[in-house]
Amino acid sequence: MTAAETPATETPAWPAAVLLDMDGLLVDTEHLWTISEEELAARYGREFTPRMKQAMVGHGIDTAVPLMLSMLGVDADPADAGRFLVERTVELFRTPGLVERRPGAPELLARLAEAGVATALVSSSFRSLMDPVLDTLGREFFTVTVAGDEVARRKPYPDPYLIAAAALGVDPARCVVLEDSTTGALAGLRAGCVTVLVPSMPNLPTLAEVAANTEAALAATAAPGPGYADTVELADRLLRAETLHDVTPGFLAGLVPAAT
Repeated sequence: MTAAETPATETPAWPAAVLLDMDGLLVDTEHLWTISEEELAARYGREFTPRMKQAMVGHGIDTAVPLMLSMLGVDADPADAGRFLVERTVELFRTPGLVERRPGAPELLARLAEAGVATALVSSSFRSLMDPVLDTLGREFFTVTVAGDEVARRKPYPDPYLIAAAALGVDPARCVVLEDSTTGALAGLRAGCVTVLVPSMPNLPTLAEVAANTEAALAATAAPGPGYADTVELADRLLRAETLHDVTPGFLAGLVPAAT
């Protein structure tokens, strides 16, 4: 289903809440993460490739770093590598002018605020990274914020979106999740939310590939992965929009069941 296939209505039935990803969806920060990732790879005498970027996008540090080290062929301490990535990226996020809002983001946030729709910013990024972005986007646009270091399990687990819906006091089934990565989309679908993928880059991995990559990244830690037996069924429920400009009142209308 795409924005073009969704019938417009004059009086749209807004979702009970809209839960939004941050990096790559509302703000253009992936290039800043790429700088940090390239510098980390260089520390080990390796080159960071577009294939690695596509595999890592949307993951939290706990899965992204082991995955990156594995793809680099480096036997290094994930905790040390993770600290470098976060600290370097925080420096970049705090540099004036480097974090930019993505096209359509200001208009979407303004429309949701005008309609009185509850919103949550739900990110795998740590609070130290989220705060500078909130200064750019406007804290007043978000009822709830959930950072990656405030949840036990990050995307592609459903926990971040379940926590956001609970904080808003809303049934996840009446929430719309907006994501730019299949990793985040898998989390939204598993939370039982209506999930719309607004891709920020081409050639994103499939839901099954995301789940398999997560399993591989967690194998060394003996932590149970979320599995991927459900990804075929979930893929049929994933909606798509080309850009945030396509996420109009007409597009959102009728995506969630009406309150009873």
